[in-house]
Amino acid sequence: MRRVRRSEGYEVQLTIKEENFITPPRAIQRSAVINRALKEFSADIEAIDEQAKHFVPGNVATEIREIKDRTHTQLSDQEIMEDWQIPLMQGMADVICETQGDILEIGFGRGISSDMIQEHRVKSHTIIECNDAVINDYFQEWKEKFTGADIRMVKGLWQDTIDDLGLFDGIFFHTYPLNEEEYMKYVQESITFAEHFFPYASSHLNPGGSFTYFSNEIDSLSREHQRLLLKHFSSFSIQIVDLTMPEDVKDIWWANSIVVVKAIK
Repeated sequence: MRRVRRSEGYEVQLTIKEENFITPPRAIQRSAVINRALKEFSADIEAIDEQAKHFVPGNVATEIREIKDRTHTQLSDQEIMEDWQIPLMQGMADVICETQGDILEIGFGRGISSDMIQEHRVKSHTIIECNDAVINDYFQEWKEKFTGADIRMVKGLWQDTIDDLGLFDGIFFHTYPLNEEEYMKYVQESITFAEHFFPYASSHLNPGGSFTYFSNEIDSLSREHQRLLLKHFSSFSIQIVDLTMPEDVKDIWWANSIVVVKAIK
């Protein structure tokens, strides 16, 4: 079976080589689902063409080949988190703090998202952070602003520490690949860097609890992304956050919007 979709800008060709690949009871059913998949792929290509017009070039000095192990590296403010992410952090904090319950935050960074979580007057706030310099240079001073708040720092990698923690009402995951190996495995080969954290988030949420993360999606969720979420969560909602991107952005994000996901246990 061969299907082709063409436009002035591209041509997509799908050839199914195995006779028994996608074989529902009726031929018309097979044709319908294959045509739909090809149509959706074409729509994605056309959407990407429009989105790409709004990309900024970014700073080529931050390409992945230069990523070193960042576990104990002394980082500048902008290396920890660039200012363009602040509206994103606000959107993410808002969706997981609606119940003002017990919150788990993976990655402290500059404390900006932690500020936003504390603004919601949550019941408790547990933070996992692996970078010694971040804890010593940022966290200790930051915590002094919230005398009386139930704030707990868990030092180490989330992979090494999360099994010792209990259940939460909201989980905020915003960390980054620590080295090239993680980048290649969890960014290049995944729909989103947080994908490998999905089962942990689900297992550490109370029923009805919410989870959010850096989505790597511009204006919607792909079908693959949706399927992955629904493997671990009962439902999800999304909202689009507009961004003002610097031309020389150091991060691996270039679009002028991003999707905030709220996944529900």
